Amino acid sequence: MAPKNLSSSIVKKFIPTRKSSSRKGDNGVVLVVGGSYVYHGAPILSSIAALRCGTDLVYTSVPKINVSPTRSISPNLIVIPLVDQKLTRGAVNKLIGAIPRNLHSATIGMGLAIQEKNALLHLVKSLTDRDVRLSLDASSLIPEVLPLLADKNVVVTPHAGEFTRLFGESPPSKTKERVKLVEKNAREHGITVLLKGPTDVISDGSATFLYPKNIPAMTVGGTGDVLSGLVAGMLSKNRNPLECAAAAAFINGLAGKAVQKKLGLHMTSMDLLHEIPTVMRPFDKIA
Repeated sequence: MAPKNLSSSIVKKFIPTRKSSSRKGDNGVVLVVGGSYVYHGAPILSSIAALRCGTDLVYTSVPKINVSPTRSISPNLIVIPLVDQKLTRGAVNKLIGAIPRNLHSATIGMGLAIQEKNALLHLVKSLTDRDVRLSLDASSLIPEVLPLLADKNVVVTPHAGEFTRLFGESPPSKTKERVKLVEKNAREHGITVLLKGPTDVISDGSATFLYPKNIPAMTVGGTGDVLSGLVAGMLSKNRNPLECAAAAAFINGLAGKAVQKKLGLHMTSMDLLHEIPTVMRPFDKIA
């Protein structure tokens, strides 16, 4: 099937209707795992993005050194401390015991310092065994994780460098060739791949969407963290990872365009967060 450019009419089909009779938790419960001594802001951006796209509950798990600044940034975040400064097997075991049983989706990796690869693998397997849908980014994108992901409702969101580390192949510059490479790896590994770039390429190996952004202001740090939170938020309400990745890329881009129009080349990722509700309002459906 030839790749399709994303449009509002396509994305509207990917965002579920909210029942007027729904209660807290019915519209998504998300876990965000990230952060380190240096990168305290990344999981905060992801968590607020997940909330801003209409998720009911977001649990933010960060190293204990990050807990106070994370809690202080917003009363909306439910913070679960990781017991170690980096992701270790012990920290994962404690986390698995602390998270709610009704978790729908999780995003892992933004700013996350990983001490043991096996700790990451244990976390991923524990969550997929519970049928939790996953969005993987940044430090969680390592080749060792791929065997755990096939047909498990997983989205990976690499930029070109992370794509090379994850799959061992460097994305070419031409979009047509990038599409072929993304489709091949998505098909081989049974996952949805969202390759970030001037044109986002989103594929599950059988269907592919393109989103030509060309928003130079979005090179600022943190826009990928916002995207990861949006993917997880979408996954908490929709079990189709391709649709969720496509919708998240589109909403992230719409917010970026709106902020660039207002602020020019001077945006921060916090500006993106403020814009998400405005660009998502036309997609709201209540029954």
